Amino acid sequence: MSVAGTREGMAVAKAKGKLRGKQPKLSKAQETHLVSVYRAGTHTTVEIAELFGVARSTVYRANKRAGDSS
Repeated sequence: MSVAGTREGMAVAKAKGKLRGKQPKLSKAQETHLVSVYRAGTHTTVEIAELFGVARSTVYRANKRAGDSS
């Protein structure tokens, strides 16, 4: 497929609302819960990451986002 064909296909997908980026690992509700568990201080970052099935960096990033929005 040519570059023009690819761009045309992407334009069609975007018009149909099908073109999206990478999907988030956690829903908004899950992220809120993760932040509340993190701030409670009852679990380590590694334990929280394992509980939610994400990397430690995701735990730190979610907490940072919650801190910035508050």
